[in-house]
Amino acid sequence: MPIPAEEENENDSLTRRLRARIERDGPISFCDWMQAALYDERDGYYCRVSRARQGRAGDYRTAPESSPLFAATFARYFSKLFSELGSPPAWTIFEAGAGSGDFAYGVLTSLQTHHASVFAATNYVIDEVSADARVRASARLSDFADRVKFESLSEVTTPVEVGIVFTNELIDALPVHRVTMRDGGLRQLCVGVDQDVFVWAECDPDKRLQNYCLNAGFSLAEGQIAEVNLNAEDFLSAAASLFDRGFVITVDYGAEREELLHAPHRHEGTLRAFHRHQLHGDTLTNPGEQDLTTTIDWTQMREAGARAGLKTARHERLDQFLLAEGLLDELEMLTSMLSDLDALRLRTSAREMIMPHGLAASFQVLVQKKYP
Repeated sequence: MPIPAEEENENDSLTRRLRARIERDGPISFCDWMQAALYDERDGYYCRVSRARQGRAGDYRTAPESSPLFAATFARYFSKLFSELGSPPAWTIFEAGAGSGDFAYGVLTSLQTHHASVFAATNYVIDEVSADARVRASARLSDFADRVKFESLSEVTTPVEVGIVFTNELIDALPVHRVTMRDGGLRQLCVGVDQDVFVWAECDPDKRLQNYCLNAGFSLAEGQIAEVNLNAEDFLSAAASLFDRGFVITVDYGAEREELLHAPHRHEGTLRAFHRHQLHGDTLTNPGEQDLTTTIDWTQMREAGARAGLKTARHERLDQFLLAEGLLDELEMLTSMLSDLDALRLRTSAREMIMPHGLAASFQVLVQKKYP
C-alpha cells in the first residue's frame, strides 16, 4: 500500500512518513512496511536515485555483475529452449527486476553474435521498478533499442504466443508477511511504533494469509516465526499469463518448506537485512537504507506454478546448471577473443560460477514450462 499523498512532503524521510501512518492508523502488516522500505517511489531501497546497491560499494553481489559468463550461458540455454519451442518467427523474453540491464545486454549480445536466428526473432521486455535503473538500462541497451521495451508486466494485456519470463534474485526481495504461533493460535507480525522506534506488534492474520497457512500445512511451534510470500504466488500467476507457450525461469536462493518450517536454525524465520555486505541485526532500522531479503520456499513456487498451469521442468543448483548448459564452452570461446589480461579476469570470474564454494553454489534454478 503506498504512503498517502498528504504524507509525501519532500522534506519528510520515509521513516517519518511510515511512523506518521502507523501513529494515525495503527500497526501495519510487515508486508506493507517492507513494500515501502524497498519500493517507495522516492526513498525505497531499490528506487533511490544513484544509490550503489551492487558490487563492492553496495550491499550485495549478483551473478550477472560478477561474471559475463552468467548471461552468456543463459543465452545459450535460451537458444536451446527456442528450438524446443519450434523456432517460432517471433518470441519475447520478459525480464523482471532487470536493474541496470547487465543481464539483458549480455544475453542480447551473445544471441546476436552466436545465435543469429534466435536474435532475429527476439523481443525483450524489461520490468524494472526503479526509474533510475531504467534510465541506466536504457543507455546500456541503446544498441538494441529496436527490440527492447520497458513495461510493467502487470500492464501487458495481450499474451504473446511464445515467451520466457526470467528473474534473478527477484522473488527473495518481494515483500512478505510474517506469522508466529502464540498460545496455540496463528498471529501475524505487524509493525508498530513505540517512542518513535519501529517495533513488532502481533495482529490477527487476514483471511488470505490464514487460508494459505492452513492449506500449506503450517505447523509452527510456540513462538516460532515464518515468512509467507503471497507476492510470489501472484507473480507466478501473472508470469504464466504472459504467453501461450514458454518457460518461467527463476534464479534465487531458497529451501524446501519442510526445512523452512522444521529446521532448528529456521525457528526465527529467514528475514535478513544487509548493509555494505554485512548482516544487520535490526530489520526495522532505517527503512530504505538497507536491503531486506528472505529465503524463498521452493515448495510454494512449484505448487503456485502448478496452479498457474506451469509444470516443473528442472530444479537444481545454479553452479551445476551453468556447467550443464555449457559455461566452460562459453569461457573457452570468449577467452579466445580477449587479451591475456582480460582472459585472466574472465577465468577468475568463472570461479564464482562453478566452484563448490563460489557465488553460484548458493543459488538454485527453477525452470517451469507451459504448453497448451
